[in-house]
Parts: sequence; C-alpha cells; structure tokens
Amino acid sequence: QVQLVESGGGLVQAGGSLRLSCAASGRTFTTYTMGWFRQAPGKEREFVSTISWSGSGTYYAASVKGRFTISRDAAKNTVYLQMNSLKPEDTAVYYCATDRRPIYYSGSGQMSTARYDYWGQGTQVTVSS
Repeated sequence: QVQLVESGGGLVQAGGSLRLSCAASGRTFTTYTMGWFRQAPGKEREFVSTISWSGSGTYYAASVKGRFTISRDAAKNTVYLQMNSLKPEDTAVYYCATDRRPIYYSGSGQMSTARYDYWGQGTQVTVSS
C-alpha cells in the first residue's frame, strides 16, 4: 500500500523559510516522479513543483520559481520542498503526490492533478504578514 506522509508545515512570518518533507512507502520510490501541490481555503488545488523520477528534471509554478526548491533523497525515500522568502499568499495546505506511471516525466505536463494517483494527507503552512 502506497503511503505519503508530509511534515514540516507551520506558522512563519513573511520573508521566513520552511522545509517540507514527504516520506514515501509502498512503491519503488526511485522510479516515480513526485509533485507538490497546495490548496488555500475556497480555492482549487494548484501545482507548486515537481521532480522527475531520476531527480534530474524539475519544474516550478511561476508563483514560486526562484523562491522554492524541490529535491529528493532516494536513500530516505523522501521528497523535500525548501520554501524561502515566504509570502502570505503562500498560505495553504501543501500536499505531495506520486505520478501514476513509473519512469515517466513530462515537465510542464506534471502540473495536472490527473497525473498523480496517490496523495498525502497534507501539511498546513501559514505565513503571517
């Protein structure tokens, strides 16, 4: 059974930093592209970032590019999202997800929620002004 467990969320002031983690189990982690999404109250879930199964490809939403960095540690079956220069508009529940197909990465194509079949429970990030 595939499980994704996010952690690292919290309350931070604008301009601060947080690092989110997503621990994966139940799937051969190194063969699946991973993604981070977020959902603010009253809004649809939106794409944040993705990293390819090999770790060589990454893609970011325009709103976070240059501030957020995605990475993965194969030995720990974990994906990270380093978030710097946080803004109040970054406030949301952050979710990690795994692509439904192994050995596949499509760059901007990873922005669609339809690409992912397993999701974590989410971790709350709140940025105060």
